[in-house]
Amino acid sequence: MKPLSKRAASMPTYQIREIMELAWKTPDCIHLEVGQPNFSTPDYIGEAGIQAIKDGFTVYTSSRGIPALQEAICAKLLRQNGIKANSNNITVCPGAVTALESTVMAIVEEGDEVLLPDPAWHNPKPMIDFLGAVPVPFTLQPDKGFLPDLKEMEGLITPRTKAIVINTPSNPTGAVFPREVLEDIYALAQKYDLYIISDEVYEDFVFDCTHFSIKSIDTDERVVAIYGVSKSHAMTGWRLGYAIAPVEISAVISKLQELLVSCASSISQRAATAALLGPYEPVEKMRDAYQKRRDIALDILRRYGLYEYTPRGAFYLMVNVSRLGNNSGEIAKQLLQETKVATAPGTAFGKSMIQHVRVSLAASEEDIRTGMERLCQAITKQK
Repeated sequence: MKPLSKRAASMPTYQIREIMELAWKTPDCIHLEVGQPNFSTPDYIGEAGIQAIKDGFTVYTSSRGIPALQEAICAKLLRQNGIKANSNNITVCPGAVTALESTVMAIVEEGDEVLLPDPAWHNPKPMIDFLGAVPVPFTLQPDKGFLPDLKEMEGLITPRTKAIVINTPSNPTGAVFPREVLEDIYALAQKYDLYIISDEVYEDFVFDCTHFSIKSIDTDERVVAIYGVSKSHAMTGWRLGYAIAPVEISAVISKLQELLVSCASSISQRAATAALLGPYEPVEKMRDAYQKRRDIALDILRRYGLYEYTPRGAFYLMVNVSRLGNNSGEIAKQLLQETKVATAPGTAFGKSMIQHVRVSLAASEEDIRTGMERLCQAITKQK
């Protein structure tokens, strides 16, 4: 047989998937490795999806999304993010991951360089590699609250640099970039004529501070912002996200959407419309629950002398496991075997996290208490 695509075949296996497979084979395992909300989709959203099926609304839609959802998105963007948009700026996708990958495909070409945070969510890097472009990491350090160093970022820019990818609130660190940091990043993009791809899917889960969207200061149309309802409304299986982009970029994203998936699920679009119209009390309750779980985890880390930083958003926490060695992939397997607690290897998110594992705070309070106690005991060799 002739060989498969070398670029596709060489794409790395997601490290978390390996841990997940081992965890599911481990009896009584506590799952702190996956960012899956342990809440159900709010009833009013589910009812909107059911009604769509009853109405026979099981059809193709525009690749940009149904008008009602576009209107709900525009209202939400103005109300919540300070962004003025219309239907020409919107592409509704089956999940924010599709919106993000389509945006990368719309902007990046072979030979381009793209600045990426390290650590960062896994998916953009393999797509950049697949396109024959070059991911260039800028480091986010725990002692700096996992915020970027603008001097380092500027030093990485070359004539080939095309775009900067940012994620705030962050997966995996929970860092929330302050407005002044985002303004500096935007100024940097203006100086060197770069695009910015801003992943903001955790925008509704921010603690002790405020989320600010870099898209709201996009005066010369260089920012694409990615949003979704998977995390905010516990709708991961509904697969619904959207990209907000300048008109020219949005047209390309929409063409890619048509090529790759035709359109997002009509049923999910009806449900997402209901989600964005509200009420928002269920989202606020989830946010408060995640903040409480974060505080529980931090209290346990402090008690064992393992506290390193405080996440300000999302529902993740990086835990330093350097006392156990210098390979978080092997350490995550070791912790799973010894404690029956599954965590995500830090190296799944970048080379800088070789001494960390990621803990998901999307689990129950009981699982977080028990799981964090077991992890801390194993790290400090206490019983």
